[in-house]
Amino acid sequence: MGIISSGFKFILGTGFGIYIAQNYNVPNIKKLANTGIFMAKHFEENYRKPKKRGEDDEY
Repeated sequence: MGIISSGFKFILGTGFGIYIAQNYNVPNIKKLANTGIFMAKHFEENYRKPKKRGEDDEY
């Protein structure tokens, strides 16, 4: 009984996702995530505190 119910929910969810993707303007999540990561890196590079003299990256 459990596997039939789970399979039905999976198929129903997949069908609903396909319908939404075809009929509505859904953003590309991968592109959105990459843009956010790029902006975070840019922000970190611009606003990072400067290193003190004699401070090394290696321990």
